[in-house]
Amino acid sequence: MEDNCLTNVQRKVVIVGCGFVGAASAFSLMQSGLFSEIVLIDADHAKAEGEALDISHGVPFAKPVKIYAGSYEDIQDASIVILTAGANQKPGETRLDLVKKNIAIFKSILPEIQKQNFSGILLVVANPVDILTTVAIKLSGLPENRVLGSGTVLDTARLKFELGNHLNVDPRSVHAFIIGEHGDSEIAAWSSANVSGIELNRFCEMRGHFQHEEAMKRIAEDVKNSAYEIIEKKKATYFGIAMAVKRICEAIVRDENPYCRFLP
Repeated sequence: MEDNCLTNVQRKVVIVGCGFVGAASAFSLMQSGLFSEIVLIDADHAKAEGEALDISHGVPFAKPVKIYAGSYEDIQDASIVILTAGANQKPGETRLDLVKKNIAIFKSILPEIQKQNFSGILLVVANPVDILTTVAIKLSGLPENRVLGSGTVLDTARLKFELGNHLNVDPRSVHAFIIGEHGDSEIAAWSSANVSGIELNRFCEMRGHFQHEEAMKRIAEDVKNSAYEIIEKKKATYFGIAMAVKRICEAIVRDENPYCRFLP
């Protein structure tokens, strides 16, 4: 029995926007083996061609996949379209500062997607992602259950990483979540946090940590401000979100929640 919901449709993903996030996401997906086709679309078609060619040179070390620069017509038979197009967050800017610029960009992209009679999943990654996901629902004409945002997936990974470092354990054994909006208002859900099923405070004490309130406040602040630190040091964040994009696509392709079908 097949274990995914893309068995009867083409395993094709389209990435709109070939900036740092789009290119890094394409590179991550190339290595994942999830798709047979990866199409890159950008306002600068030559940039899309260059990224596709560069990433394609890694295919001999991965599973077979066709990567190329395309157009909006390639969306027609895609399983997933990933929207990364948008202005980058600059040092000193919050994600909310990008609203007007990126809504304007989305207003030029989403009508083009709407023209293609697209029947797959639309995944919004550009910031501020929660607001832009709402915009995408309104402008794309797609039903709400087919428009997703990357939300706090990356923030959750950052929390798991920070807790793993704090406790000197594999972050994959840490089960904790950031909830709410991806941004300065995000919330760490400490009440449900655990390490391999052991309640977080108890595990901390097993490791010799007893200043729980102080540690939780510091770690939550570090997670919330991590993007600002990265942007200050290297001008942009893209590798972490690229891995988050890969993980979201993996959940869709493998239909990891059998009670919630993403595709017909």
